[in-house]
Amino acid sequence: MKKIIAFIIITLVTLPMYAQDITGQWNGILNVQGTQLRLVFNITQADKGYSSTMDSPDQGTKGIPVTSTSYENSILKLEISNADIQYEGTLDKKNVFVGTFKQSGQSFPLNLTKEEIEKKLIIRPQEPTKPYSYYSEDVTFKNIKDKIVLAGTLTLPEKDGNFPAVVLISGSGPQNRDEEIMGHKPFLVLANHLTKNGIAVLRFDDRGTAESKGDFATATSLDFATDVKSAIIYLQTRKEINKNQIGLIGHSEGGIIAPIVAAETKEISFIILLAGTGIRGDQLLLLQQELIGKSMGVSEGELQETRSINKAAFDIVIKSTDTETLKTELTNYIKQTLKDNPEPENPVGMSEADFIKLQVDQLTSRWIQYFIKYDPSPTLEKVKCPVLAINGEKDLQVSAKVNLEAIERALVKGGNKNITIKELPNLNHLFQECETGSPSEYATTEQTFSPIALTEITNWIIRQVK
Repeated sequence: MKKIIAFIIITLVTLPMYAQDITGQWNGILNVQGTQLRLVFNITQADKGYSSTMDSPDQGTKGIPVTSTSYENSILKLEISNADIQYEGTLDKKNVFVGTFKQSGQSFPLNLTKEEIEKKLIIRPQEPTKPYSYYSEDVTFKNIKDKIVLAGTLTLPEKDGNFPAVVLISGSGPQNRDEEIMGHKPFLVLANHLTKNGIAVLRFDDRGTAESKGDFATATSLDFATDVKSAIIYLQTRKEINKNQIGLIGHSEGGIIAPIVAAETKEISFIILLAGTGIRGDQLLLLQQELIGKSMGVSEGELQETRSINKAAFDIVIKSTDTETLKTELTNYIKQTLKDNPEPENPVGMSEADFIKLQVDQLTSRWIQYFIKYDPSPTLEKVKCPVLAINGEKDLQVSAKVNLEAIERALVKGGNKNITIKELPNLNHLFQECETGSPSEYATTEQTFSPIALTEITNWIIRQVK
């Protein structure tokens, strides 16, 4: 039954830990498909036993809640139920937990020690270093509608002049202005490349993230669209910006937001969709889950079972019109699914009621309800400005073929005459050159952004603003 929420948290790795006085930090290295990833478990004393969180430093993630933590007879058990992760290790005489990490039916050896594991030297050769060859300014601007202040960075080819500009729109999850993920800063690299080629760039922290104010947790893509509109209004106040040549570049969920803004804002002169979506959210999540599951070696039977469970849950969300009624319907559905499961996998240390509530809360959040129900096609049909849509051939999160075809179909139906659609060979969801496209490769790949993709984006913009 844990499969019902596997689509929400697509973890690349996750783990656990403990010892005699097991409070404190436990460190280990997980070897997955030739990739080494450090894992850190932070264990604290709780009123009834222990509680813990997990960090994955090499992936840039911290504070992931561990659902249950138990330690008896020298045996440590950890579980992160919404990622289908379990760890069990036995404390040896050297104060090392020798154990096994399991996720989605796969097992990997994992030993945990209190000795800090040296950080691997992460090489990111594309990241620019100061002093830059162009002008860079930290800025703030207001979203008047939602009464919040957003913070970002504006880069200009030169301090004085009049330049075409783009606003960068990040993907899902709370992102800073560099869209920092797993040790990479793709928006920093992209902004650097564009600015060096004569294009001004505004990138900003998502609301409620880093230096931006507001509440990220209660926002939907529509709310984020108002932040982008505020960024455009700000650019129009800058004398260095050509007000007739302002475009948008959206990555992943940003590829949903950019068309929303372009369809409603005449001032947008072009948009670029980087791994943008063209199909409804529930369909995207089901396909994403299938592709990533296959890359992890999950059996076809299990994939189909998971798809069936999740699809039924999504259908309930799609038909809902009231959140309280939705909570009741999902609770009943999950209870029945647990009852029908011949071998239920109850999370260690969590009651069935708490487990059901965890899943219902995730499926009824404002963001996920909007995302599951949202079909980008009608909005794309309203976009009349030039559009470049590109995807990586090996993108497992937003399938290139399915989504590019849907995007093109909607734009053509709406009568758009300036459409460029490209599938770039051998690139993943982050536009890195890759082997398989699996998210497990993101952190360990040195490249942040394919030079081929950077050139494609830059040359296309230059053609639009001539």
